[in-house]
Amino acid sequence: MQTLWTHISEQSETVTTSAWTLLVLGVLLSLSIVVDTISRRTALPRISLLVLVGVGYALIQQGLLGHDAEPLNGLREPLINLALVMVAFLLGGELTWSRLKSTGPLIIALSVAVVIGSLVTVFAGLWLLGYSLVVAVSLAAISVATDPAAVSEAVAESDEKSDSKSDAKSDEKSLVARVILGIVAIDDAWGIIVFGLCMALLSWIGATSGEASLVHTVWELGGAVLLGLALGFPAAWLTGQLKPGRPTQAEALALMLLMAGFSSYLNVSALLTAMVAGFVIVNVSSHHTRSFNEIEQIEWPFLVFFFVLAGASLKLAHLSTALGLVGAYIVLRSIGRYLGGYLGVLAMRRREPRLKTNIGLGLLPQAGVAMGMALLAAERFPEQGQLIVATVVTSTIIFELFGPLLVKRVIANPGKSDAY
Repeated sequence: MQTLWTHISEQSETVTTSAWTLLVLGVLLSLSIVVDTISRRTALPRISLLVLVGVGYALIQQGLLGHDAEPLNGLREPLINLALVMVAFLLGGELTWSRLKSTGPLIIALSVAVVIGSLVTVFAGLWLLGYSLVVAVSLAAISVATDPAAVSEAVAESDEKSDSKSDAKSDEKSLVARVILGIVAIDDAWGIIVFGLCMALLSWIGATSGEASLVHTVWELGGAVLLGLALGFPAAWLTGQLKPGRPTQAEALALMLLMAGFSSYLNVSALLTAMVAGFVIVNVSSHHTRSFNEIEQIEWPFLVFFFVLAGASLKLAHLSTALGLVGAYIVLRSIGRYLGGYLGVLAMRRREPRLKTNIGLGLLPQAGVAMGMALLAAERFPEQGQLIVATVVTSTIIFELFGPLLVKRVIANPGKSDAY
């Protein structure tokens, strides 16, 4: 018995990195089952609970164990990218021609209003509070991005719990949900454009290579569109050739991996690539629902890793220096989203009178795209980098915890008072 215990102890000391990674992945998926059970019995969204799991991971790792290794080692970035690609692909599939004809102008007008509201409010507020131009402009540009994964998951949860009756109120809920998903589907495209232009502006002001920054922005967007078309059209043709089942699932997963891999290799926006591909497939293929259904079936485990890793990104060492800026950014971004949505709905009141002016509160969640922008800003302006990254990561956790609750509330109560 003693020999067996000694052997087990020796083996535990030599556990490989791959074995530890597999164990962590298994534990996270097991916890997601517990989270789902708690969510069904309470009013708390699964997203918020998963982010809290990630925060707990960060507290144990950095606070108790005293080290700050990257969660899941080298798997963190691929898992996040793949989850975001899946979400963006499904959101692109929401943009059918018929839907664009009926709600397209409305979605574009509201998205522009929310973008301008966020950008102006965050920049003006931080500038008046005395923060540097780099911090104010960078965070204003980052504030434009929305987390498509959190919003779409909150909408899905709201649909699951909504009544199946086809009355006026349910139609109103459906309209609000469609408009929010439509805005999110193009919101990150606006975010990438705004962020690239803001970085170019800061580079010109700082007498660095503004031209190179502008070229990079054009390539990131234009290259993403070209890549989405290049992958979307063959995938649309292939979708009609395969029968439902395992081959279709393999085809759908292969497309997700190709989009994530090629966009990373070519340094273009993976989100925009996936949205363009989804848009092409849904409008070209006669069997488009097969690929989207398969992605919906396998999407959840990747979203589990995404949300947990978002919470695990919290850096306790930089938290104290950024608390004031975090508070200001959260308040200003919330005001900007609300004001943008309020003014946008008022401007489009004649076209769609059923929308309420609180719709901007359904666009508060923020995660992977914002974190990526923060890292890019930190690389370009290293003297302000830690402050920007700490602010975005910490505020992201807050937005991921409370944002989905507001998304569900906006959708569930479209006909109630706008006051919140």
